[in-house]
Amino acid sequence: MTDTPVTPTPLAGWSDAAQVEWYVDRIGKLEARQAGERMLADVMPPAPRRVLDLGCGDGRLAALVLTERPTVEAIVAVDVSPPMLERARERFADENRVEVRAWDLRHPLTPLGTFDLIVSGFALHHLEDPRKQQLFAEAAAQLTPAGVFVNLEVVASATPQRHAEFLIAIGRTHDDPEDRLATIEDQLAWMRDAGLTNVDCVWRWRGFALLIGEVPHQTPSDTGSLR
Repeated sequence: MTDTPVTPTPLAGWSDAAQVEWYVDRIGKLEARQAGERMLADVMPPAPRRVLDLGCGDGRLAALVLTERPTVEAIVAVDVSPPMLERARERFADENRVEVRAWDLRHPLTPLGTFDLIVSGFALHHLEDPRKQQLFAEAAAQLTPAGVFVNLEVVASATPQRHAEFLIAIGRTHDDPEDRLATIEDQLAWMRDAGLTNVDCVWRWRGFALLIGEVPHQTPSDTGSLR
């Protein structure tokens, strides 16, 4: 059973307006994507104030965060695709809590600041594996105490047959040439190596998964207040 009819998959790249239109038109209709987003909303911290959205696309996840967490004071939403950025800026034209910025995730995240919550939706799998590992470490360093990193991601299937079944189930005819899929197990290990704790895959459907990690709560001894 497929979530959506199989249609020819554009392969021009994420700077191509036609490919972006094709993607945006269909992604919100995928039942599995909706289920992953519901789980993401469930595991976000209860009262984040500053949020970073990595590879924000048209702003879908940032909008979800604003809806589900009214405590949010600021979201920095970054992407490298001009057509996606245009859509995100249109979405948040009247929302002063959201700053949409052009940012290539191959570059360090450090200048973006610190955050209580970092989210990403179907973006980090475009990065080479060494950069994924670096990004996880940067995310851990830029989260406030008890901050949370949540990544709704496309992951590698166990076998080519499972991957082919996944493509059919999401209505694709071809892989995205920019995909650099990694296994859940590898990514959880990289997140732990980056210093994130309580790391887990809390939801999976075929080649979609929701990965989560957090930084420890700060204790009095961490701040030097205990003598």
